[in-house]
Amino acid sequence: MFSHARRRAATVVLAIVVLLLAGACSSSGGKKAAESNAGLSAGKASTPTITVAMITHAAPGDTFWDIIRKGAQSAAAKDNVTLKYSSDPTSANQANLIQSAIDSKVDGIAVTLPDPPALVPVVKKAIAAGIPVVAFNAGITSFEDSGALAYFGSDETVAGQTAGKRAATDGAKHVLCVVQEQGQVQLEARCTGVQQGFGGKYDKIYVNGRDLPSVQSTIGAKLQQDPSIDLVITLGAPFALAAIQAIKAGNGKTKVATFDFNPQIPPQIKAGDLQWAIDQQPFLQGYESIDSIWLYKNNGNVLGGGKATLTGPYLVDKINVDFIGKFAAAGTR
Repeated sequence: MFSHARRRAATVVLAIVVLLLAGACSSSGGKKAAESNAGLSAGKASTPTITVAMITHAAPGDTFWDIIRKGAQSAAAKDNVTLKYSSDPTSANQANLIQSAIDSKVDGIAVTLPDPPALVPVVKKAIAAGIPVVAFNAGITSFEDSGALAYFGSDETVAGQTAGKRAATDGAKHVLCVVQEQGQVQLEARCTGVQQGFGGKYDKIYVNGRDLPSVQSTIGAKLQQDPSIDLVITLGAPFALAAIQAIKAGNGKTKVATFDFNPQIPPQIKAGDLQWAIDQQPFLQGYESIDSIWLYKNNGNVLGGGKATLTGPYLVDKINVDFIGKFAAAGTR
């Protein structure tokens, strides 16, 4: 009986081992099948290589666009996409870059729309040529008219209102909004939102965003002219740094806040030289723009249901800067 009991126990153990092995194989096979259905192999696309053109209105030296590009490159590496990045802050030149992408028969285009009248017609030409287009960062009110599949970015009017309300909560009395590129719809929307959210005394000036020393001197001159300005709000991180320098060279009392983020911003917030920043998560914009085209080409997926997919606004101040700052240092915020 003892021998029979041992044999029976061994049989049960063997059966359990077989079942466990079968389950492991089934789990592995299920995972491989799921990856195969999604066109992925070990987290990287096994689908045929496609070429996507990313065309922005970036000005030379603006580090904001480095973060967008890093997000795009990350998605491209995962999705087996050849990324062709180009940029020009001049609308006519940006339109020419889109036309060049059409002529080269790329598989998809990700584009910013800072000047819809100049850019929407050429986007429609791309779509007519059978090239899927997604918009990001600029053009939230125009991407639907262009026929773009999706939009990834911040609602800049809402972002501006968020900044204006925070300025009022902080006790500001006179706000100056600094625009680095005249005529770009997303920048104008930010300042309009600031004025709406703030509700107090408000001014706006235009500076040459392609010349940071000029930005600093223009802001400094404005503050000398009107010392009642107690908060400067810039629309990009490099211009916030220029404003800080202008204030240190002048009265030293006016405070600074900004839209957008780069690795230099967290130390400024920690030091108290910058009050807060409104982040729109550019890495996410770049990543989703490329990934959404891959999803559309391979699965027919479209994100957003015809509406914008928002990546901001997200306010960063002394309360959360330690957490967010480590990602900024890594180049993903």
